[in-house]
Amino acid sequence: MAKYYSTKCYGHNIGLSAVFRQPHADHSHCRFLRGYSLAFKFTFGCDDLDHRNWAVDFGGLKPLKKWLEDSFDHKVVVDSADPEMRTMRDLERKGLAEIRVFDGVGAEKFAEHAWRFADNLIREATNDRCYCVSAECAEHGANSAIYKA
Repeated sequence: MAKYYSTKCYGHNIGLSAVFRQPHADHSHCRFLRGYSLAFKFTFGCDDLDHRNWAVDFGGLKPLKKWLEDSFDHKVVVDSADPEMRTMRDLERKGLAEIRVFDGVGAEKFAEHAWRFADNLIREATNDRCYCVSAECAEHGANSAIYKA
């Protein structure tokens, strides 16, 4: 268990405006395309601080912000199993959308995908001294999901 924890937040204000739908939510309005300004919070852990007494060098997280922007900022995020994939790709071909395809969509899966990227990034940057404890994805102030490995 880690002794030290650091958090990094990318709030709703940075504009991760993504559109997605839950293609298998037949019983719910979530089957429709809808947009959110997503927010993410990462918790990093380590047993020992570095020579500066830091768990994480926040300046080294620029690739994480870039990944979030490339994945979610003004993107249509599509589940790889969406039966309407052809329709989504048609929107992209017509210049109406930038599509990003993930194995699963929604706050829970976005938290997992973000955790995987952040964990790999921080482990590599710290020679496995630190790791990502959790990632949280918030659709808005009332709904969020957390992924912990």
